[in-house]
Amino acid sequence: MSGSGRFLSGSTMGHVVRMTMTGAAGITFVFLVDATNLFWVSLLGDARLVAAIGFAFAIQFFSVSSGIGLMIAATVLVSRAIGARQRDAARRLAGSAIVVACVVQAAMAAAVITFRYDLLQLAGARGETLDLAARYLLFTVPSLPLMVIGMVASGCLRAEGDGKRAMYVTLTSGGVSVFIDPLFILVLGLGLDGAALGLTVSRIVLMTTALIWATRVHDLIAVPSLRDTLADLRPYMMVAFPAILTQMATPFGNYVLTAVLAPFGDDAVAGWAVVGRLTVVAFGGIFSLSGAIGGIFGQNFGAGRYDRLITTYRDAMIFCFGYTLVVWGLLVLAGDAVGRAFGLTPGGAEVLHAFTHVGAGAFLLTGAFFVSNAAFNALGRPTRATVLTWIRDGALTWPVATWMAGIFGAVGVIYAQAVLGVLIGVVSALWGWHFVRNLDPSRLEVEPAVRRGWLDPNSYRRR
Repeated sequence: MSGSGRFLSGSTMGHVVRMTMTGAAGITFVFLVDATNLFWVSLLGDARLVAAIGFAFAIQFFSVSSGIGLMIAATVLVSRAIGARQRDAARRLAGSAIVVACVVQAAMAAAVITFRYDLLQLAGARGETLDLAARYLLFTVPSLPLMVIGMVASGCLRAEGDGKRAMYVTLTSGGVSVFIDPLFILVLGLGLDGAALGLTVSRIVLMTTALIWATRVHDLIAVPSLRDTLADLRPYMMVAFPAILTQMATPFGNYVLTAVLAPFGDDAVAGWAVVGRLTVVAFGGIFSLSGAIGGIFGQNFGAGRYDRLITTYRDAMIFCFGYTLVVWGLLVLAGDAVGRAFGLTPGGAEVLHAFTHVGAGAFLLTGAFFVSNAAFNALGRPTRATVLTWIRDGALTWPVATWMAGIFGAVGVIYAQAVLGVLIGVVSALWGWHFVRNLDPSRLEVEPAVRRGWLDPNSYRRR
């Protein structure tokens, strides 16, 4: 396998579209399977079961998002090393990243399991719904370390530019779920426990397939040694920590929104659970966009191709607008039918309708927020992404959601999410564009190698 990066030549729009659509195909299929899982549970005719998954998702979202942050860091650093033609450094860092990510997720899983009742009660879960959500977390959270291994390995595939096999990783795990979820939930009569078991099996498949393709096809992951892992721990976490903080802001905002919505009853929370699944299915292309272009940014940054950083940012924004317009139109047409399919009551259907007709449109600028965050993470300014995300999801979500829920009821939560998405989207898009355009190659130079060949994300020096 050549050590040169495949993103260093050719159309940047072509790379953006190819990597994003392969990523979207994979992630959309997985989330579609997840939504189907919720559909099977809804067929049991108990709104408390659907609400329990909604509450559990609000908690587990934190752990999954931290895993995404760990994957982003691995993708960024491995892609930089590949762009700088440091293949051995890329392999070593990939192996170290897997070990560190697994340990971090194991610690987080232990914390969630220990405090699951407290966390669920803070989110507004009560009575039998609380017990059901806690049981679901107990069955699914222990598999998070396995999932993050697969995520990091898949991120390494994207760093290499192999979007096709990264897509196959998620398609394979999702394909397994298509068959085992209805088997466990309905045929075997396991109900909510069957949904949890099916999720665990799919995560095991995700890990296995990602490792096989990353190691056997590209030889991209070196067997980690304790010495290398300890040496790479600090530089890896310098990128991973702010990336994790950035990713954790979104589940925090979701947690807050769930808590604001909870007083409106299980029916409203059930509608919110469907909105959560529909969001990730419909906008899989936007969610995959940031991860997809991270490798493009990283390789060209490592190679010093500043001109291609600008065109990548521009093309990603164009793709984002076009994709969102198409999806928004489809949601307006299909939203009410989705509500009927999930058996939502009027309270839940009202929440869903607000999302498909209003909230989805905010992704025109929410997507721009993801693009700018990808640029900041890949180009050595991850704290900017952290600040923007926490302003939106940490500082502003609670007051705005509480205010708008007081005016509009349960649907006010959807409106608040949309308003914040638009406002922060505008700010982040402009800030990101200014940052990328002003990376001046005549004044700034990336250190070719520090710490045994590893590329420091903040290692700029004045010439």
